[in-house]
Amino acid sequence: MSSPKFEEFLSKVTSKVKYKEARNMIKKELTNHLQELSQSYKNRGFSKEDADEKTIQEMGNPFTIGENLNALHKPKMDWVLIVIFIIIAGISFLPLVGGVPKISLSSTYFVGQQAIWYTIAVPVILGFLFFDYQKLKNWWMYFYAGGLLVHLYLHLFGNTTSGAKKWISLSGLTVDGTMISLFLFFIAWAGIFNKINEFQSWKKQGLLFVLFWTPILFYMMVPNFMNSIIYFFCLLGMFACARVHQKLAINLIVTNIVAGILFIIIFIMTSHQSYLFTRLFTVINPDADPNGAGYLYIAVRNVLTEAGWFGNGLYNDLNFQLLPETHTDFAFPFLVYSLGWAFGIVLCFILLIFVSRISKNAFKTKDLYGRLIVIGGAALFAVPTTWNILMGLGIVPIMEVSLPFISYGGSGILFYAAVLGLILNVYRRKDMVEPTIVDFK
Repeated sequence: MSSPKFEEFLSKVTSKVKYKEARNMIKKELTNHLQELSQSYKNRGFSKEDADEKTIQEMGNPFTIGENLNALHKPKMDWVLIVIFIIIAGISFLPLVGGVPKISLSSTYFVGQQAIWYTIAVPVILGFLFFDYQKLKNWWMYFYAGGLLVHLYLHLFGNTTSGAKKWISLSGLTVDGTMISLFLFFIAWAGIFNKINEFQSWKKQGLLFVLFWTPILFYMMVPNFMNSIIYFFCLLGMFACARVHQKLAINLIVTNIVAGILFIIIFIMTSHQSYLFTRLFTVINPDADPNGAGYLYIAVRNVLTEAGWFGNGLYNDLNFQLLPETHTDFAFPFLVYSLGWAFGIVLCFILLIFVSRISKNAFKTKDLYGRLIVIGGAALFAVPTTWNILMGLGIVPIMEVSLPFISYGGSGILFYAAVLGLILNVYRRKDMVEPTIVDFK
């Protein structure tokens, strides 16, 4: 128990600390330090009262200490990340200024819609920024159940577009239900990985197995192969940083590798294999089917070949004739064709800085749950960004995947706004939370 002198000293120190969370952490750290210092004086022959008095004298002016600690433990904003986000948001309007192919609505309409979505995205970011994110970590079961309910709703009432039953219509507003579920599963797994070492028994490991594979199966049923890939790498990133005990980690890795191999074998043997293989292997030789599955690959190649270093301008017709969805899935090749390879390289560099900045921020917090959120969020940005760009270069199979914050669409913008808000939240509170990352054997 802390002495009255220590309590008075701590009260004076924390009176200068503005934020409650920081006060609690500082008080705990200083209490330990005071007790250790007092014990050292006792070991040298001082009485308890004299030892406590000497300790307080050595610590110095409590108000000065409080002011210094207040400056150290206060909310911080990652302004660099915010500036990069604003730049990327500005770039997102470029594919819209010349209009959208095969749609009669004017370019002003799409620019206006994009502006509306970004106007909504700002309060979404702020909403996820200014609250205690740690309160979410014990709610993982509810978030996971929410993701399952979204898929149940999609199965029963979802709207189908382009063969995928993933849209939810609410009072005239249509949103991508699979992106909602992906966000909920992401938050749920951050909470699970935060306490992963509690899942030591075989029954609990079996539960983890079911929890991991169920969303993948649901995304395959939609079907939305890209979300399965994003989900997988998001969890892989969090698992790598979850500080799992070695024996448990080996069990989980081996079990899921075996299950993954069986899953792939079964999937290959299904009736949809011809369609799947066509999509996967057309990228190797698109000229084998130039008027069918290989058409888009050839179109991308032709568009990029004619881009040049400085492009053909945003107002052009060639890209509309060759390449559909230039405002969504193929925004990157459109921007390269319109503004040139010089712009494309700069854009890749900007996106690389954005993702690497997020990844770097993950290791600036000593709170495990916060680190898991940021690592998972980095994956949610990195995987679709990488796939979309490589797809736009004709290197990987073409799938329905947007370029975060650049492709047109409200669901994507709001999804990534929520993720970004959480990432900024963790960074903002990194010096205000009690460290939870400890070494173990």
